[in-house]
Amino acid sequence: MVTLKQAFSLTEGATQVTTLFTETFGYAPTAVHSAPGRVNVIGEHTDYNGGYALPMALPHRTYVAVAPRTDRLVRLISAQESGVREVSLDQVDTFDSANPVSGWPAYVVGVAWALEQAGYGPYMGLDIAVDSCVPFGAGLSSSAALECAVAAAWDTLQGGALLATDSGRAVLVNACVQAENQIAGAPTGGMDQAASLRCQAGHVIFLDCRDQTVQHLPFDLNSADLELLVVDTRAPHALVDGQYAARRQACETAASILGVALLVELPAGSYHELPAWQQLSAVQQARVRHVVTEIARTKEFASLLTEGAQTGNFDWERLGALMNASHESLRVDYEVTCPELDTMVEAARGAGALGARMTGGGFGGSAIALVHTKDVPAVTQAVTEAFAQAGFNEPHFLRAFPAEAAF
Repeated sequence: MVTLKQAFSLTEGATQVTTLFTETFGYAPTAVHSAPGRVNVIGEHTDYNGGYALPMALPHRTYVAVAPRTDRLVRLISAQESGVREVSLDQVDTFDSANPVSGWPAYVVGVAWALEQAGYGPYMGLDIAVDSCVPFGAGLSSSAALECAVAAAWDTLQGGALLATDSGRAVLVNACVQAENQIAGAPTGGMDQAASLRCQAGHVIFLDCRDQTVQHLPFDLNSADLELLVVDTRAPHALVDGQYAARRQACETAASILGVALLVELPAGSYHELPAWQQLSAVQQARVRHVVTEIARTKEFASLLTEGAQTGNFDWERLGALMNASHESLRVDYEVTCPELDTMVEAARGAGALGARMTGGGFGGSAIALVHTKDVPAVTQAVTEAFAQAGFNEPHFLRAFPAEAAF
């Protein structure tokens, strides 16, 4: 059986979270905000190396119903668990302190903490109800969706000045990243939050992770009778287990040895000819090789989209080939795939996908496939059967299109 995970409609999401709020707190919320999960089309593990990424916002969103309080207390309820949690904004401290914030509330209160650290606020507490159709643990940025929905809420209660402009949204992106890094303890880059706060419907963003500038590139799959199929492998996925941090540390160490601040500064065609190259371990060389070649693939992908938008002729075969090469690099050089991800990619390609790759941090989570609409049933069936044969959890499928950002 093929399991398709549908997104809530905007009305459904707002209604569900409003009901949860009212039943929990005994009064109606003053506002509802939402933010999307994201899928990265290409450009993986490039963000913290100063490179480029091409994410898009998913139709699957996290919804928050909120009401301001007169004190600094934040009360939280989630449809995904029972019980109300409480955290005072005056007691928020970093993940490595003596009193870190426990669990998912860190992603919420961390946003207010980060904005106040940046000179905004001060913020009053909130009553917050949360509901989401972004699959948790699937590598589709459920944490960033939560952060960005809350950021939209807190900013709106202060007048909404930051949400009103792209430059202001970039400020909110940075606050969400700081919340995740410093309060939740996950050393992620800024791609997820940028997608959730800065994407446009029908587009991917070409994100320069050094200066956080974005270009909106049309990604019109429907006109080509194509779909981006997202497969939640339902393999374990966590970014705070040390593996992600280890990859980031390897890149930072290699950059220092090679004499650059960030790996994006390396010469794409001759990085391996640098005198200090031989000082790197074999593992460090492999990590650098992935980052440099992935940056080149992402830039080519963006150029092909730009050219296609101008001429009306998209080279989908080449775009699929770039996705395939990305996965192989992540599998061999960066070593962040897993048997479930590799099985999905192989099965999808065998059933007719133009390209397939893991997406997100890896070590589980999701993969994507660029598929002719007519081939979607065959691809989903092939992946489902391959998982059953291997004894994996049943995969879940999302049919994705480029959706709108947080509001």
